[in-house]
Amino acid sequence: MNVLILGSGGREHALAWKFSQSPLLKQLFIAPGNAGTSSLGINIPISVNDFEGIKSAVLKKQIDIVIVGPEEPLVNGIYDFFKQDALIQHIPVVGPSKLGAQLEGSKDFAKAFMKRNGIPTAAYRTFTSAEIVAGRAFLASLKPPYVLKADGLAAGKGVVICNTLEEAEAELEDMLVKSRFGKASEKVVIEEFLKGIELSVFVVTDGNTWKLLPEAKDYKRIGNGDTGPNTGGMGAVSPVPFADEVFMQKVVDRVINPTISGLKIEGIDYKGFIFFGLIKVAGDPFVIEYNVRLGDPETETIIPRIKSDLLEVLASLNKGTLHKNTIETDHRHALTVMLVSAGYPGDYPKGLEITSIHKVKDSLVFHAGTTHDHSGDGVVTSGGRVIALTSLGSSMTEARDLSYRAAGIVDYLGKTYRTDIGLDVVN
Repeated sequence: MNVLILGSGGREHALAWKFSQSPLLKQLFIAPGNAGTSSLGINIPISVNDFEGIKSAVLKKQIDIVIVGPEEPLVNGIYDFFKQDALIQHIPVVGPSKLGAQLEGSKDFAKAFMKRNGIPTAAYRTFTSAEIVAGRAFLASLKPPYVLKADGLAAGKGVVICNTLEEAEAELEDMLVKSRFGKASEKVVIEEFLKGIELSVFVVTDGNTWKLLPEAKDYKRIGNGDTGPNTGGMGAVSPVPFADEVFMQKVVDRVINPTISGLKIEGIDYKGFIFFGLIKVAGDPFVIEYNVRLGDPETETIIPRIKSDLLEVLASLNKGTLHKNTIETDHRHALTVMLVSAGYPGDYPKGLEITSIHKVKDSLVFHAGTTHDHSGDGVVTSGGRVIALTSLGSSMTEARDLSYRAAGIVDYLGKTYRTDIGLDVVN
């Protein structure tokens, strides 16, 4: 198979690494890719939202399947674009339809879907700028802290938790009236705060059946002890010790099955990954959010634990034969540490030389924000999150030690990383 992966981060590098091990793979292309993916396939300099450019490349390279990494092209309707074009409609796209992608693209859509299908989530209401007075009244009816979410995509920064009513009222005005997140905050979801511990659960579905992938727990804040601003993710661990058999059965019965059933009942075309952002409250699962693709950095953590041929699994989605596949999981523990640029998640420099990557021997190196320098030989930084380092070990402690040893080897000016990833779950 000729395979095209859309995206340029650590998630896409991890997928490229996994597909490169499949006997089904003929040629691998990544658009636009990064310095790491270029060692596994051919990078194509096309934006993930340039649908015409992607169509041209798909025809020219005789692509057999397209795997969409990030959420934006899915929300923008790349699945529908392929389905509606006679020249490329036979090529499977791994990802939901534009309507299905609203599970991530609109917080209001997702919450209403959960309510309709009896899926446990926090109580909520949605407001526009014309309803700001009602929004303030709803805030006053809740107990602190207060959760405000921009309805649309806001690069992972659209969720704000306020400790006082005054802060929450000011934030509501910033979002709705002052357009803090642009179009994304034309509507704002206000919901009750749930106190518990978070985890990420992933399935792959062909719209009828589904298969469970390894679960993960990620670390979103920039600083040790979950301090400082939210980032795209500073690391992750898998498996998650508190996601025991009893809890996961509740997740299947109360969250996964009703979600897949709801998609079918509502006629939503969905062939791809579903990421359930969950919180465990007093032993019970509640959905914080849906994502319509794999998470990052969780992908870099869970992909190395999948022993089955993932490309074979994804190729079965369009055929409706997912039920014939099994997902075999490595029993070992995986831990990922993310190296980021100084200043991230705020402003940060780019183009800084990265050294000693080749000296890492006992960990997997997944490039997240890298590119080649002008010579084409060296690797330089090009993003806020730069390198993901993943290790497998017989215990979380062993995996942790290996990843942090690797974090000390890879180097660039301003290298920043958390030193407490996995400490809360070490065994």
